Amino acid sequence: MINVGLLGCGNIGKIIAKGQDNFKITAVFDVLPDRAEKFGEEFGAKAFSSFTEFLLEDTDIIVEAASVAAAAEHAEEILKSGKDIVIMSVGALADVAFREELIETARSLNKKIHIPSGAIIGLDNIKVGQTARIDKFMLRTTKNPKSLSREADEKTRLFSGKAYDCVHQYPKNTNVAESLSIACGRDVDVELWMDPNEDRNMHEIFFEGEFGEAYVRIRNLPSPDNPATSYLAALSILTLLRNLDNPLVIGA
Repeated sequence: MINVGLLGCGNIGKIIAKGQDNFKITAVFDVLPDRAEKFGEEFGAKAFSSFTEFLLEDTDIIVEAASVAAAAEHAEEILKSGKDIVIMSVGALADVAFREELIETARSLNKKIHIPSGAIIGLDNIKVGQTARIDKFMLRTTKNPKSLSREADEKTRLFSGKAYDCVHQYPKNTNVAESLSIACGRDVDVELWMDPNEDRNMHEIFFEGEFGEAYVRIRNLPSPDNPATSYLAALSILTLLRNLDNPLVIGA
């Protein structure tokens, strides 16, 4: 049984908790102590109001399911406490200096930083960009204006450029772009669109190179209890945790 510490007790945390199988959430922390207490009571985990005490609990891995700010603040401390980490808020790694420092810390301590597939599929084969020539690498994301806190009567392009710049202009819409960029080893080109006729978050990946070409389209359904969260993203973390101790590794 793998003991898991959960940083963030929101919707994604609950999906993970409801899917516990070969792992057990034994410790939880949230910036809202009452939410952590309620979560702990519901799922049989010990709730902490002190992050330092949370890290002292006997856990094998910490799952960050909170925010980019939480990942940036706590990731290195988690690694230095001797625990592996799952980072859901991959946008935190858009800061290259921070990412490189985090990787070096993990390497020096023989720890792992796990990045789940999140709201897309095919991330495993995107890694061929680390060893093969890539001629085209683009992400086109289309969302309903309401999910972007905007209004529009027709389909409108909000952004076109590199992932690095998109991260800074639209920080709440960066996880997919950053995951792709890290996997490939190069910055993905990004287009961000809003479309009043689109009722889901849609991601289209265009990937071409010496291997051939690929086109992937994902239209995500929202999580049952939080329309702002992709259900696929939550399920990807759950799947990652269930496979941590599996001797058969696929797509790594």
